[in-house]
Amino acid sequence: MKAMFLQSRSDNQRQRGFAMTKQCDQRFAICERLRVLGYASERRVRLYGEEFYLVSDPFPEGDGFAVEGIARRSGKSRHVRIPLSIVHTLRQELIFDTELEVAA
Repeated sequence: MKAMFLQSRSDNQRQRGFAMTKQCDQRFAICERLRVLGYASERRVRLYGEEFYLVSDPFPEGDGFAVEGIARRSGKSRHVRIPLSIVHTLRQELIFDTELEVAA
């Protein structure tokens, strides 16, 4: 009985490890796509009605992603979240792309 319990526990740990790897891969892929869209270091973007000069590449933050930028008007460094609508769109594209790969 103990052997079965240990086996199922180890399977559960493997599944969690796979989920974490998958989540990390997804976050990395979203960061890459955000860079391609222009949310990359040394680029200028307009977010929330303000223009920023980005000093970092996108990075995961909570449920979303953010960048560090310098506000054009004030010249102060700010931590700016990328709009969730963009992040959700990229997540949907990733799901669609992986479904196509599995079907092929």
